[in-house]
Amino acid sequence: MAWDTERTKRLLLDAATAEFSEHGLAGARVDRIAAVAGVNKERIYQYFGKKDDLFAAVLGEALRASMDAVSLEGTGAEAVGEYAGRLFDHHLEDGVIPRLVFWEGLELGDAAARNPARIAYHAEKVARLQRMMPGVGRRETGELLLTVVSLVNAWPVLPQLDALIVSDDVSSRTRIARRRAAIVATVTAAAAAAIADAHG
Repeated sequence: MAWDTERTKRLLLDAATAEFSEHGLAGARVDRIAAVAGVNKERIYQYFGKKDDLFAAVLGEALRASMDAVSLEGTGAEAVGEYAGRLFDHHLEDGVIPRLVFWEGLELGDAAARNPARIAYHAEKVARLQRMMPGVGRRETGELLLTVVSLVNAWPVLPQLDALIVSDDVSSRTRIARRRAAIVATVTAAAAAAIADAHG
């Protein structure tokens, strides 16, 4: 029977996603990834190269899937705020991207900013957001996107700050709804200001 390369790659990527999300790049173990995938660890090196390359493949795939799942559509400040709310929902449901990006920042710092695939991905994302705000410049759009990403990624990986700063004595469902509303309002206001500046 022929070896199913694509299935093997999928098993390895799924196992690596869980491993990197839980342990980060430095703490992840290639032998654990291989064991969970039920594959010889030599296949990891064969298909993905070294562990850093596998991490980049995992994060790149997760980001691309997120952009496909949470489309940047519509125009105007409300559409941008609504996008931030949907991205928040997606990241709470999945949880992988905030954790992977958190680990990447801690362990790789700005070295990740030299990855050609990541550069292309983020350039595309900025361009899509810019189309939602006609007339707003590239730099201003980038600032707004950084604000959106920071807001939606921080809350899932920094729960202690929520407890320390807000400390609502409410159900988790109510707290999530309040945090989502705060993010949407903040992003909508920031987008409205950027649009007003561009047309002022």
